Amino acid sequence: MAYDELLAARIRDILSGQESLREQKMFGGLAFLVRDKMVVCVGTGNRALLVRVDGVREPEYLQRDGAHHAVMGRDRSMGKGWITVDADALTSEKALEFWIAAALEHNTNATG
Repeated sequence: MAYDELLAARIRDILSGQESLREQKMFGGLAFLVRDKMVVCVGTGNRALLVRVDGVREPEYLQRDGAHHAVMGRDRSMGKGWITVDADALTSEKALEFWIAAALEHNTNATG
């Protein structure tokens, strides 16, 4: 199954002003990296977006509609700060911009 190309185009538009923006296939989808660190990854299926956020703020972010702690395979946690967001929670530009802003905040403060 391919990733959502329309969602990828929306993300590309939002991130277009970021320095060192690049795209890379990973996690079975298309990841957007800034400063060589992943910001978001467009996935497949209902959990359309994988977002890398500040792990300390993860509980706050998980209160938002469509947000889930990210798992790999059968219920294996990806660790603190990895969230998936359902496709139906990303229909508005405001919702998508929120997640990208949260990921960019982490990206700016992350050391590695």
